[in-house]
Amino acid sequence: MTRSPAAPSDYWSVLGLEPGADASSLKRAFRAQARRWHPDLNGNDPLAEERFKLVNEAYAVLSDPRRRQAWEAGDPGGDASGREPQDPFATGFPDFEEYLDALFGERRRSRRPSNADFGPPGRDDEAAPEPDAEPEGHEREAPGSVTASPPPPLPVQASSDQESLVELSPEQALQGERVELELADGTAVEVWTPPLAGDGWRLRLAGVTPGGGDHFLQLRVRTEEGLRIDGLRVLYPLELSPAEAALGAEVVVPTLRGPVKLRVPPGSSSGRLLRLRGRGQEWGGQRGDQLVEVRIVVPEELGDAEAALYRRLQELADDPDGLHR
Repeated sequence: MTRSPAAPSDYWSVLGLEPGADASSLKRAFRAQARRWHPDLNGNDPLAEERFKLVNEAYAVLSDPRRRQAWEAGDPGGDASGREPQDPFATGFPDFEEYLDALFGERRRSRRPSNADFGPPGRDDEAAPEPDAEPEGHEREAPGSVTASPPPPLPVQASSDQESLVELSPEQALQGERVELELADGTAVEVWTPPLAGDGWRLRLAGVTPGGGDHFLQLRVRTEEGLRIDGLRVLYPLELSPAEAALGAEVVVPTLRGPVKLRVPPGSSSGRLLRLRGRGQEWGGQRGDQLVEVRIVVPEELGDAEAALYRRLQELADDPDGLHR
């Protein structure tokens, strides 16, 4: 199924709500959809930008009683004043957190400590006494007395990158999946994997770990039969004996829609790719292929007869004309 922006006449559906939802539900749905489609969080999805604009437009209309009334009356612009709404993203997209701050007027606690957090505890620059002044009620130390040293400053935590393994089914990798993580400091992070993701992809969450490091998501998209998913393509490693690779063979390989027979041509070396057309993932009107990679596997232990045959093969390789029989 191909993703396309919903029609402007279905703003409730854009936010995933039933018509007439209350203001609290409207705000929660908007937060979720705005995070889901923000362009900074969907770099691999070409439709994210238009979808994000539509989510913003839907919230702007439904949260404004006058625009909502005009929209419900059939005005496609949803603006009772009749003015053409301006594009708030004409000059680019703001950072997601700054965007929500500006929209809802909320102040969020930053993950990273400010410079003041690293100073000696108990110090207030605005109320600092003059150099010669002393706090009220404080008695001067007698000459020769020992003064306790001030407490050391708070330690600065070094940044370090972290990584998590996320396993997805072929369907989840195709459509995109919501993933929730709990970082080492207890912070909960929600992220959507991009559509058409593949096995081995690494997604970077910048600056979210304690100390300001990055967190990487390692995607694993495989089936029990050993199929690896890469967007619309499906990859499968086919293990063959040296004799099968040299002489050719007819084998059965798994696909997403059941096993099929495959003819391996004679003289197939490791790394050769055999294509099964139309056996990959399907997205809208497109369907990928399955690539079968030949891998020649030699037995770990050889019997006497097998070893003799391999020695004879080596002799033939060294003397292809048989001059030294």
